[in-house]
Amino acid sequence: MIAAVLLACAALACALALFLICPAFGRRALRAPFAGRNYAHRGLFARDQSTPENSLPAFEAAAKAGYGIELDVQFTSDRQLVVFHDDTLDRMTGVHGWVRDFAWQQVGALPLAGTGYHPPRFADVLDTVAGRVPLIVEIKSRREYTGAYLDALCRAVLDALAGYNGPYCIESFDPRVVRRIRKFAPGVLRGQLADCTQSYRDEGANPLHAFVMSHLLGNFLGRPDFIAWCPAPRNGAVKLAKALGAMMVYWTALPTDDTATLEADHDAVIFQWYAPAAKYRP
Repeated sequence: MIAAVLLACAALACALALFLICPAFGRRALRAPFAGRNYAHRGLFARDQSTPENSLPAFEAAAKAGYGIELDVQFTSDRQLVVFHDDTLDRMTGVHGWVRDFAWQQVGALPLAGTGYHPPRFADVLDTVAGRVPLIVEIKSRREYTGAYLDALCRAVLDALAGYNGPYCIESFDPRVVRRIRKFAPGVLRGQLADCTQSYRDEGANPLHAFVMSHLLGNFLGRPDFIAWCPAPRNGAVKLAKALGAMMVYWTALPTDDTATLEADHDAVIFQWYAPAAKYRP
C-alpha cells in the first residue's frame, strides 16, 4: 500500500514537473532564421565602452559584420521605448536613478559612458538595423511591475516591431512577459531567460523565488520556444526543457570561452568582445 502511494506521488510529481517546464511544441519553422548564429550582446560594443553597449554605432557595426543582435528594451517615464540594459542610469550615464523615472527627452540626452553617443529609441535601432540581421529583443521587467504596465510595455514593443522588415524574437527573464507575448503575438518566437539559483540569490531573491526562476517553473505561462541559459551548468529542469525540444541559447560567451564547444551545444550563442563567425551551421 505504502509503495503504491509513493509510486503515485512520484508519478504526480513527474507529471507536474512536465506541465510546469514543458516548452512550446511544433514550431520548428519559426526557429530557422535564428538557429546556428552568433548574436552580438548589446551590439558590437567595445570592452572600454568607446563604442558603448546598446548604442547605434554598436548596432551598425554588428549588422555590418552580419551578426545577429541582442538588445534590451524598456519604458521611460513617458512610456517611450528606450534601448538600455540596466534598470538604473548610474553605470552607463553617471546619472543616479531608475530609467523608468526619467522622461525620454532626459534619457536621450545623456552621454553613454562619457562618449558622444546617447541611449537610442527602439525605433531608431530598428531603422539602423533595417532588417539586415535577426534580433533577439529582451523586454526588461521587474517583479513590482503590474499587469497593466506589462501589458502596455509588451504591446508597445510588438507595435514597434510590426513594421520591422526582418526576423526578430522576444525574450525576458519574467515569465509574465513571455506569457503576454504568447497571448498577444503567438506567431512570434519567444524565449525564457534564466540564470542559476545562486545568481538570483546574489541579487536578493528569496530561496523559493530563486529556485522557481532558475528551474523554469514559470514555463507553463509562456511555453517558450527557447531557453536562454547562463554559463552555469544546466540544472535538471533546463536539461528536461532541452530534451522536450526547447531551442537552447547561450549567454554570454566571452573570449576566454571554448567557442567551438558552445556552438556545438547550443542553437544560438550571444557573445561579446571577440569576433566569431556570423553563422556556425548551414
